[in-house]
Amino acid sequence: MLKIAFSPIYKYQLPDGHRFPMIKYELIPEQLIYEGSISESQLFHPKKISEETLLLTHDLEYWEKLKTLTLSKKEIRKIGFPLSANLIERGRHIAQGTIDCAMLALENKCAMNVAGGTHHSFADHGEGFCVLNDFGIASNHLLQKNIVDKILIVDLDVHQGNGTAKLFENDKRVFTFSMHGAKNYPTRKEKSDLDIGLPDGTTDAPFLKILNETLPRLIDEVEPDLIFYLSGVDILETDKLGRLGMSIEGCKTRDRIVFDLCKKNNIPVAVSMGGGYSERVAHIVEAHANTFRVAQEIFF
Repeated sequence: MLKIAFSPIYKYQLPDGHRFPMIKYELIPEQLIYEGSISESQLFHPKKISEETLLLTHDLEYWEKLKTLTLSKKEIRKIGFPLSANLIERGRHIAQGTIDCAMLALENKCAMNVAGGTHHSFADHGEGFCVLNDFGIASNHLLQKNIVDKILIVDLDVHQGNGTAKLFENDKRVFTFSMHGAKNYPTRKEKSDLDIGLPDGTTDAPFLKILNETLPRLIDEVEPDLIFYLSGVDILETDKLGRLGMSIEGCKTRDRIVFDLCKKNNIPVAVSMGGGYSERVAHIVEAHANTFRVAQEIFF
C-alpha cells in the first residue's frame, strides 16, 4: 500500500497575499480520495521532528532564531513567508514526514510526502519559501543512523536545489542532481554534483530526452541505496514562475520515467512535492496528483 505523509498542519493558513502557493496541500489529498485513487487509510500524520535530528543539518544559531521568532526582517524577506510559530511547527512536521517516507520506502519501495521539497533552505538560513531542508534533514538522519550508505537526490523542480547542493557539497555519500531552468531563481546557483540548466521554453520532448539519457547513467554510477525525488510541477508551461514549456502529460511522463527506473533497479524512492504556481489551481493539483497516481500504478 502506498503510504502518504499528510498532516492537518500542512494546511497552515497564511495571510491572503500568501495563501495561493499553500492551498494545494489540502486539495491534493482531497482530490485523490474523492476520485478513488487512494483511500484515507493511506494517509499518515507525521509527528514533529526532534531538535536533535534537525540539528544534524541546521546550525544551532539559525534554529534558535526560528524557535524564538527572532529572525531579522531581511532574513524573513529572504524566506518569503511571514514568520510565525505555526510556520516553524509546520516545517518540523514536514521534515519528519520525509524521514518517515524514507523509512517506509525502504520497506515498500515508495512513499510520498504531500509537502516538502524545501531545497532552498541552507544550514544557516532559509530562502525561496523554504525554512527547513527536508531532504537534507532526512539524508543526514539516515546516514547518521547507518540506515543507508549512499543517497541520490533527483531534483526536477524548475528551480535549482541550491540549499541542498550546498549542504552536501563535501559529502560524497549524497549525490545531488538538479535539472532546472538555467535562467530561473536562484540567480546565484550553488554547485550540485550534477546540474543541468534548461533554456527558457523547454518543452516535453527535449526535457524527457535529457532525463532519459541522464538518470539511468546516474543510477548505474552512484548505485544509491535510496533516491529522494523532488517532483515539482513548476516546470509546466502554465506556471507563473517556471518559464519552461512542459505539458501536464509531459510532467506525468517525467514521473513515470523516474519511478520506472527506481522499480527496474530495485531502489526505494521517497518523494516530496516541491513547487507549483500555475494561474489555475486545478492545473497544479492535477499535475501533482498524477505523481501519486503513477506511483500507485507502478509500485502497488
